[in-house]
Amino acid sequence: MNRPLIQERIASHRRFWKGEGPSLLLISPESGPLYDTTDYARRFIDPQQMWEAEIQRAQLVMDWPTDGIPTVRPNLGVIFVPAIAGQSYELKNDQMPWPGEPLAWDAIRAARRVDVAEADLMRRAEAFYQIHRERGGADIAPYHADTQGVFDIAHLLYGDGIFTAMAGDPAEQAQIFELLEISLDLYLKVSRRLKELLGEPAGSMIHGHGTSQGVFFPTGGVRAAEDTAILLSPAMIRHFIMPFIRRSLAPFDGGFIHYCGLHRPFFEELCHCPEVLAIDLGNPEKYDPRWVLERCAASGTVFYSRLPALDGEDALTYVRRVGTLVRETKARSILRATVQPRSREEASEMLALWRELTQPGAEPRRKNSV
Repeated sequence: MNRPLIQERIASHRRFWKGEGPSLLLISPESGPLYDTTDYARRFIDPQQMWEAEIQRAQLVMDWPTDGIPTVRPNLGVIFVPAIAGQSYELKNDQMPWPGEPLAWDAIRAARRVDVAEADLMRRAEAFYQIHRERGGADIAPYHADTQGVFDIAHLLYGDGIFTAMAGDPAEQAQIFELLEISLDLYLKVSRRLKELLGEPAGSMIHGHGTSQGVFFPTGGVRAAEDTAILLSPAMIRHFIMPFIRRSLAPFDGGFIHYCGLHRPFFEELCHCPEVLAIDLGNPEKYDPRWVLERCAASGTVFYSRLPALDGEDALTYVRRVGTLVRETKARSILRATVQPRSREEASEMLALWRELTQPGAEPRRKNSV
């Protein structure tokens, strides 16, 4: 299939990952919230309506001054994997779905026997991708439905009792490790099925991370969200979290991790992990941007995230400030700009300035192949 726009942007992304091109800048063509939840309940149960809403967002990106690849996904929320395992969820209009009650232990164990391909939400994702193949056109790429990481899945299935059990006696801790093994099995099965539906290689991907602008990963085939980890001590993160992050990403030649909240030791653990190729912060305003970029640069980790604007900062001033910081730290960054350009012409100026500031000089550090 001929995909001129996608192939052009994939080529520029390849240069970035090799350290031969500037960092990438994703400039939104529209202002407003990340997700439009108006009439979301109808879209959630109807793949056709879901696709129609997502394709409208992606079409705005086509021929827009940005490094992003126009992308769509079935936007099924954080309950996607737990619901495939059998957990209930609550669906209210104009809201993303909320998880229901935790599962009983026998039901959690039974999740190993679930046929993920036949689960209701996976079938909705499959229908969405089929509609896109038939109607989406050549220049908009589909990508993975939402995948929480192993520990987030475990927390949703088991409930808040997971925290006391992790600090409990050896028998309780053994049960938690069994829970994590079950959650890892779910994560791997769901991720593999999504890649089958997309016709995507195990070790690479295009991923939009909830936006209509995707990024090509020549190495690294999955994404995981580990929001719950910020509630844990650094020692618990090393003991319970990092081994399963490594095991969940390794079959796909690595991937990227998202988490919300403030936890600097967790950020540093992720930087030190060879399978974590990029990090997205859900709350970048809680971190000093120089601290974050210096640690990414030192470890060869890509910063794939937003950074907040300062009060009163216009688009070009924002790009100059952040681009200068990227250049000074020698970090590699995929920045989702948080300042809306006033026009198409200003978006073009933002992109040109960003490329000038982040054009690589000395060879940047890159993580070893995983």
